[in-house]
Amino acid sequence: MAQKGSGRSPLVADKRYSTSANGKKKAAPKRSGGGGPRKPRRPARKRGRRLPFFLAWPLALIRWVLRLGFKLGLVATLVLAALIGLGVFYFSSTMPPLSHLVDGRAQGSVTLMDRDGEVFAWRGDQFGGIITAETVSPALKNAVIATEDRRFYRHFGVSPRGIASAVRINLSEGRGPLSGNGGSTLTQQTAKLLCLGVPYDPAAGMTEAEYEADCRTSSLWRKIKEAVFAMGLEAKFSKDEILTIYLNRAYLGAGAYGFEAASQRYFGKSASEIRPAEAAILAGALTAPSRYDPTNNLQRSWDRALTVLKLMEEQGYITAQDAAYARDHPAELSEAAEARAGGYFADWVMASGPSFLTRDTTEDVIIKTTFDQRLQRAAEEALAWVFENKVSEGSEAQAAIVVMSADGAVRAMVGGRKTKVSGAFNRATQARRQTGSSFKPFVYAAALDLGWRYDSLIEDAPFCMTIPGSGEWCPSDYDNKTRGWVTLTDALRNSLNIPAVKISEAVGRENVRTVAEMFGIQSDLAAGPALALGASESTLLEMTGAYAGILNGGSSVMPYGLIELRLLGDDAPLMEQSGGIGERVITPQAAEQLIYMMSRVVADGSGRRARLDGFEAAGKTGTTTAARDAWFLGFTADYVTGVWMGYDDNTPLKGVTGGGLPAEIWHETMTRVQDGLPPRRLPMIRPDTAPTVANGRQVPGLPGGRGRTPAGADSLLGVLKSILGIDG
Repeated sequence: MAQKGSGRSPLVADKRYSTSANGKKKAAPKRSGGGGPRKPRRPARKRGRRLPFFLAWPLALIRWVLRLGFKLGLVATLVLAALIGLGVFYFSSTMPPLSHLVDGRAQGSVTLMDRDGEVFAWRGDQFGGIITAETVSPALKNAVIATEDRRFYRHFGVSPRGIASAVRINLSEGRGPLSGNGGSTLTQQTAKLLCLGVPYDPAAGMTEAEYEADCRTSSLWRKIKEAVFAMGLEAKFSKDEILTIYLNRAYLGAGAYGFEAASQRYFGKSASEIRPAEAAILAGALTAPSRYDPTNNLQRSWDRALTVLKLMEEQGYITAQDAAYARDHPAELSEAAEARAGGYFADWVMASGPSFLTRDTTEDVIIKTTFDQRLQRAAEEALAWVFENKVSEGSEAQAAIVVMSADGAVRAMVGGRKTKVSGAFNRATQARRQTGSSFKPFVYAAALDLGWRYDSLIEDAPFCMTIPGSGEWCPSDYDNKTRGWVTLTDALRNSLNIPAVKISEAVGRENVRTVAEMFGIQSDLAAGPALALGASESTLLEMTGAYAGILNGGSSVMPYGLIELRLLGDDAPLMEQSGGIGERVITPQAAEQLIYMMSRVVADGSGRRARLDGFEAAGKTGTTTAARDAWFLGFTADYVTGVWMGYDDNTPLKGVTGGGLPAEIWHETMTRVQDGLPPRRLPMIRPDTAPTVANGRQVPGLPGGRGRTPAGADSLLGVLKSILGIDG
């Protein structure tokens, strides 16, 4: 109903859209104020059917969990990034300068030089000096990058692609994700070499081996720390500086730390001079230094190097022509590295020197020695020749050789059939064995020094003596025969046992023991009469040194190998030695007679297989009970050489005596040793005629100037009285 008395329009809605008669819509009038036409309202959506509660509730929960997980993951990522950033900042800010990181050895090195000043062996942890990524040979730098980390200059210390690839390979090969391939970048390997910044501390209770094993731990937590430390390295140092640390600290086998030491060790040249073929061998050794040490197996090392050359060619570091040339011209070891000479000798020098300057040195030490590489080759070749041509195939018998000068300077040493070794059991210095008849010269030395003569007579006849606590003992000769009256020269020449025992008893065992000890036999010598027959034990080095005392005219010697010891970079030596001759043991006249008697052993006695063409030689054989040990020791005017042969477990030798294979080894050794040297005469007496038994039983030149015919000497007491020239 309309309202009256009002000027307002009736409350009736306007027609928004008017239509014409033909049904078309009229255009809406324009709004005042310049506004455009209103947008049409969107039709309301039809609400779909609601899911049942038992489906809607779980889906909502999943959506909530996902949203929560995303938020937590985002927070965790931010926290982790912050922790990594703090770790990187901590490691980079606490790292020492580059100069403190290039040499990480816990021990020093020892370089051994021969008598001519040539390097022949290395011991300890070798470090050849600092090299940098700029000064090292480009071929070596490229070989390392091609082999270890081709993307080294493009990553930030960690390679996610490399880690993922390594995990995939490990899982496909049935290993754990962190076992085997590690996907480590070169920066991560440097972090591991630095043990994540923890230096070795002997006071911490860890051995160096345990410390290094701990540094190589592959746990997940360790890998995380390694990655953070690697990024710290990248933040602290440039790429070339990181590479410099790696090039100086990497272990490359044979005690060589760093590529400079390895280059010197294997090729005798600086790392700045390395060619591609040599670089490939060094880079190839990084994978397994002991396995690919070229001095262990050059062919295996070269096979690995071929792979490195292929990688270098594929990555464009060398041309196809350069790669082909390197493959056609394999790397060659230096003479010292190839020879691997003097392993036993070097071990002996290291063991005999002061430990703080040899075995446990923290300094780099240079030792000049008495070692002669020519004589070492002679001894090694002789031993190999005899075992190849004279010893039955499959024999496990061992042998040892020592060559020295008359003053005790050791020139060569072979401690076993395997000669290219270090750290092995040295039978020349460590094995104490019964000496057998090779001890007899000391019995005769005592007698000659007391006034007996080379032509004095002794009766080779059966006799027995009672030993307190052991009963009756009756020595016999090796062939169970007796020869009646013989000269001392013939008794020694034929290595007769009965005369040796009689002389020992006549001059006194204590005198014999004293002479042997003064000549350098340091072992406990037997107390009974079997002393004269070599029942005591000694080393080959001691025995050879004692024979050197005979050659030099009767003065003791102390075998030595060290001439001079100094620190690397110093000119003044810390230790020096010029000779090993000690006090006089027997008179020169006694020594001259003894050398003559021993020369008859080689000329036509038990050691005739040792005879040398064109050179005078003297020596003595030795064979122990059941042939468990066989010896030959002797000398020319130039050198003294000792040979021992036997089994490590004391198994008896078959058909071997000191005058057999040991004499032949001695002969082969000395033939090579004397090659090229002028013949020199031995310092001995030279009788006009060989001593004989005059008138059947004449005994000239006994102590006190007496000579007598010992008629009726049919008992031990009578024999001794006759020998000593005692009446009644």
